[in-house]
Amino acid sequence: MRYFLWFAGLAPLMGAFGATVTVVEEIVCKVNGDIITRGEMDKDRRDMEAEFRQQGLTGRALQDAVNARARDVLRDRIDRLLLIQQGKELDFKVDAELTKQMANIQRQSGISDPEQFQAYVREKTGQPYEDYRNELKNKILTDRVIHQEVMGNIKFTRTDEENYYNDHKADFQREERVFLADIFVSTAGKDAAGMVAAERKARDLVARARKGEKFGEMAQTNSDDANAQGGGAMPPMKKEDLRKEIQDAVWTHDRGYVTDAIKLDNAGFYIFKVEDHQKAGLADFEEVRQEVENRLYGPKMEPSIRAYLTKLRTNAFLEIKSGYEDSGAAPGKNTAWSDPAQLKPETITKEEVAAKTRRKKLLWAIPIPGTATQSTGTSSSR
Repeated sequence: MRYFLWFAGLAPLMGAFGATVTVVEEIVCKVNGDIITRGEMDKDRRDMEAEFRQQGLTGRALQDAVNARARDVLRDRIDRLLLIQQGKELDFKVDAELTKQMANIQRQSGISDPEQFQAYVREKTGQPYEDYRNELKNKILTDRVIHQEVMGNIKFTRTDEENYYNDHKADFQREERVFLADIFVSTAGKDAAGMVAAERKARDLVARARKGEKFGEMAQTNSDDANAQGGGAMPPMKKEDLRKEIQDAVWTHDRGYVTDAIKLDNAGFYIFKVEDHQKAGLADFEEVRQEVENRLYGPKMEPSIRAYLTKLRTNAFLEIKSGYEDSGAAPGKNTAWSDPAQLKPETITKEEVAAKTRRKKLLWAIPIPGTATQSTGTSSSR
């Protein structure tokens, strides 16, 4: 996407040469080597309003919700750019993960032709295929930065975890439930030969899973179920929640068990893996330790992320146009907009030039009239 930078002070000069200038976008913020435009912020507000409408908000409630979130639109844009820039600076490689996720989306769509798949993405997302792909890449990149640079610095001791567990035992009383993941091999629309091939594929997947191949990755690349991209993960189930065929296949088994291929109705073949079998009563500490860690992370994540983003702001070259506000601004950081059109030529005498030359024998350091600028920050990209 290209932007034409337009400064009002240049209009007379452009007019003198008979040039026609079109204002394509208004730049409202500069973040190191990147920019944020008013059009991008307007899009974020529209997306936000559409999200609230889907939640059923209308009238005054809708307007209040939009207004409450609108003050953070510029902040969120700056956050995103800073995290993307940091991911690039840390040289995180995400192309392999991006390719994998796009392949999973394409497989789920059932469209093998690349051009048709790109059209499908445009229809579903309302944006060009390359823009969607780039957004997904940036999300993977920012998630990687947060995981390494923020979550990696939040530490808990085993004592912290045990104390939380002991103080919240009522939260860890369990009904008996089973946690499953599945792989589904569809037989929809298949003739007799196709049915045989589907069954053979399902049996082969069972054998591979029982030999230790990662079930989640197999689900992502082989399952025809809607949950394939999430590794086939299913919500926890009580015994009465399961169909009789699945109950009989999984209920008496513990974590790690992989079923035979089960044919259900005329849909196809299902393979289930028992990810966990939670017994009734108070869960053992080791059994719920990951859940305890997640609960301890929760209250610390948001302030830790904000502190990290404040640090990135402090070290960034950041300019914001008058009339716009960064609700996540770093205290004491000068983000005043510097408009080159407003800079005045610098007047200097020959004597002053000679004096400066004697003190510093670097001719290139003498400012050229009309180009002096005032630094408002340091840029990690320079």
